[in-house]
Amino acid sequence: MADAASRLRNVAEQVLGVPLPVRLRAWDGSQAGPPDAPAIVIRNRRALRYLLFKPGELGLARAWVAGDLDIEGDLYGALAQMSGLIWERGEDSRTLGQALRDPEVRAAVRELLRLAGPPLPPTPPREEMRRRGHLHTRRSDKQAISHHYDVGNGFYEMVLGPSMVYSCAYWEEGGTLETAQRDKLELVCRKLGLSPGQRLLDVGCGWGSMAIHAAREHGVSVVGITLSQEQAVYARKRVADEGLTDRVEIRVQDYRDVRDGPYDAISSIGMAEHVGAAKYLEYAADLYALLKPGGRLLNHQIARRPQRDEEAYHVDRFIDAYVFPDGELAPVGTTVTQLERAGFEVRDVESIREHYALTLRRWVANLEADWARAVRLTTPGRARVWRLYMAASALAFERNRIGVNQVLAVRTPESGGSGLPLRARTWNP
Repeated sequence: MADAASRLRNVAEQVLGVPLPVRLRAWDGSQAGPPDAPAIVIRNRRALRYLLFKPGELGLARAWVAGDLDIEGDLYGALAQMSGLIWERGEDSRTLGQALRDPEVRAAVRELLRLAGPPLPPTPPREEMRRRGHLHTRRSDKQAISHHYDVGNGFYEMVLGPSMVYSCAYWEEGGTLETAQRDKLELVCRKLGLSPGQRLLDVGCGWGSMAIHAAREHGVSVVGITLSQEQAVYARKRVADEGLTDRVEIRVQDYRDVRDGPYDAISSIGMAEHVGAAKYLEYAADLYALLKPGGRLLNHQIARRPQRDEEAYHVDRFIDAYVFPDGELAPVGTTVTQLERAGFEVRDVESIREHYALTLRRWVANLEADWARAVRLTTPGRARVWRLYMAASALAFERNRIGVNQVLAVRTPESGGSGLPLRARTWNP
């Protein structure tokens, strides 16, 4: 009988309908496939049971998080090879149900059943989000944010570096992660036209970096809000250490509960992805109401490519279960439309897609450079989640599967005066 790797390779190619571009290494030590290619390592038969009981992305994710599935060699190279088979097959590619109509595919699945061992569904890894209740209520949003951000500030310090900014940096040739993040914060401040004495609301303030930069460098008073208790504690300490407690207030608060407007400006950096399509107009209207006439909003948000059938859009199952529960991406055109429907005048849209790929690769490098400590600070499964999602996301930005945009919008008063200069793009640091 053929070894496990050869049998698995045959099964994979029958199900996918194309040759497998990577090498396989199985639990019995056998290997099959191009010898110089990156290897997909199946460390345990349990990986097959994860796939059988949850075919597709979720089964693969569970096997990866549990440590039963791994990549040996170039992580980015392996993901690039596999993305065409799993994530980028296109809207016209055959589904698993269609594939199973093929007798040869059904025979391959029976072979997989024999290889998998006892037909018992394995328990999902403990890092998987367990949902209760409806999407995008105040309670469910707080649970989702806590799942992602309350995993230990020490872990984020290691991955993000001293800037503690968890969003796309703004790069120039030869720059460091720290200077690129500083330049991004400064870019946001300049687009908002901040000046001493103004009030800024920072929605989704994270660990306080934007609030601190705006107060220290531009003399504004800042209210930063987050749903993460761990972030708030960390941000308040940073504010105190900077001597800015008279100008920066950090709250654990939902944006829907802010009642102390008007503000001169609002920054929302990497937060709107958590809002959800059904709630986006409410989000935009709430921020509009919190701005004074002439006030500016800078909405920094990841976007996806539009689909021919928008009703068919679904959140990536790995991301939904392990990274950003209940997060949703929208095309940038949809975001602009919703902001305009809320009353905003959209004045500038800047795509910085390539900048996020560079940022993610630096975060992955930070994680890999101190892997043992990352595992100690969280769990082996959580560290594996972050490594996979950041590396796969870097490739997605590089390949234009997703993008990130800064949308500058104004609550333009009835007089029509936007307050922007005739040649607005004078803000690049």
